[in-house]
Amino acid sequence: MMQGYLRQDGRTGIRNTLQVIFLVECASHVAKAIAESFSHHEVQYFGFSGCYPSDYGYRLVRNLATHSNVGGALLISLGCENFDRERLEQEIRASGRPCHSLVIQENRGTAETIRRGQQLVESMLEPIRRVPRCPLAWSDLVIGTICGGSDGTSGITGNPAVGRAFDWLLARGATCLFEESGELLGCEPHMLARAATPAARDAIDAAMKKAQRYYATMGLGSFSNGNAVGGLTTQEEKSLGAYAKSGDSPISGVLLPCEYPPHPGLWLMDVVPDGEPRFGYPNINDSSEAMELIATGCHLVLFTTGRGSVIGSVIAPIVKVCNNPRT
Repeated sequence: MMQGYLRQDGRTGIRNTLQVIFLVECASHVAKAIAESFSHHEVQYFGFSGCYPSDYGYRLVRNLATHSNVGGALLISLGCENFDRERLEQEIRASGRPCHSLVIQENRGTAETIRRGQQLVESMLEPIRRVPRCPLAWSDLVIGTICGGSDGTSGITGNPAVGRAFDWLLARGATCLFEESGELLGCEPHMLARAATPAARDAIDAAMKKAQRYYATMGLGSFSNGNAVGGLTTQEEKSLGAYAKSGDSPISGVLLPCEYPPHPGLWLMDVVPDGEPRFGYPNINDSSEAMELIATGCHLVLFTTGRGSVIGSVIAPIVKVCNNPRT
């Protein structure tokens, strides 16, 4: 039987890491130096680069810091950014995880903050290692999928294989998430026919209409030169290949990034912001979309690729499913 890590909030993780989290890009070097001074994989780092306050950024970092694969956190602040570090520390502690904060401007700069950070990490490692293990059922798992570096083999090998895996997992009570609504344009009739409820059908329809408006306004698309060189012939062919990752099971509904699935089932994650289309994200971005899947609760992500991709995550494993035997 699989074993997981039982959290105080009742969720179960498949990893047990300590994350050093920078709250602004200016603090990233200190966070990296602290994490990389520990040679084992239990200590890792990530963060939020912006200085201006962002509700989305806060929710993303909070969900990653309290992810079921994370056992504790050290927050690194420069001191003058707008991120609400006090609130974040309180929420991490309330989840039952050890958490400390360091402010570089209050700790005599880089070297002293790194030194104190190393001491705090050392003090948290033993409590994190004592987190109890427990049996892990298929119904405890949340699995996501994304594709990148797609080629002519993607839609006929790796993507359908993940779809079969999703159907197998869903039959055993797991929760599965697929996304990339901007890459699924043209597949609306297939998804609508699989809606589990009228409400799910309406949500899928609204999400796809929003994606169509957004990408048309922005002049964006999901077809790259590498896709064509790899043998994909049309946008429609690529969309149908991306759709194949979702399998054949009923679709329970639509989730926004950082919104936990309310019950097991298959969910479409809507990556397009609400409101008037504006320049910027979400142009197709594999790293950001993988992080959003993880912030929405995924224990791991199945990443299909034909030409090859090297993205990863410090919170959850990103398992590469290679479609092309030459790659």
